[in-house]
Amino acid sequence: MGRLAVVLGSNATGPRGSEIVSAAAEHGAAVVQRHGGSGESYRLPHEIDHAGNLGPLAEQGCDRVLAIASVGSLRAELPVGSFVCPDDFIALGVGLTSLNGARAHITPGFDRDWRREVVETWQETEPPLRDGGVYWQTTGPRFETPAEIRLLAAHADLVGMTVGAECTIAAELGLAYAAVCVVDNLANGIGPQPLSVAELEAAREANAVRLRDALAAVLTRLGALG
Repeated sequence: MGRLAVVLGSNATGPRGSEIVSAAAEHGAAVVQRHGGSGESYRLPHEIDHAGNLGPLAEQGCDRVLAIASVGSLRAELPVGSFVCPDDFIALGVGLTSLNGARAHITPGFDRDWRREVVETWQETEPPLRDGGVYWQTTGPRFETPAEIRLLAAHADLVGMTVGAECTIAAELGLAYAAVCVVDNLANGIGPQPLSVAELEAAREANAVRLRDALAAVLTRLGALG
């Protein structure tokens, strides 16, 4: 087994971002910051070069990716603070590929064996990790309208802007891929009040400590160095 790569999302761009990066790196994992950083260096979801982020990982000896993503919940019963390992995704209209010609007609999805290993290893870690759920990728960077959320909620549990495309590129590059999604907000229209950026950022910062501690614990058992 090769080296593990951890791809961090907007969860790691806040004030505690360096702590989350350190928690992943100190166990020997290769660390990729999906959005590049915070402030002016922050890359919006539709501007991310997933192939550019993931392509160098094979040269670093990586064969599997644990992706961390900040998501909105499409279910009131899946509250802010939940950690979810989705088992499928919807990314209609997202046509990114690293391949040319007929080779690009792949069957996408999370790697079953690697995902199962992540779920089983996480069983001893807090907060608990929900096993299964459907992630719907939208284009972004804006949030969705309540009407759009009602449409998405009929078919999915989580909404985000990156994981489906990233998972597809990872498969094309031969990298096993699983995701842990941190619910940082109820999607617009699910909660009693309209979603605000301030609310999202406050919840994301509160979840950052739990994410840091969980990564520090689980990466020890996953064997970041293979």
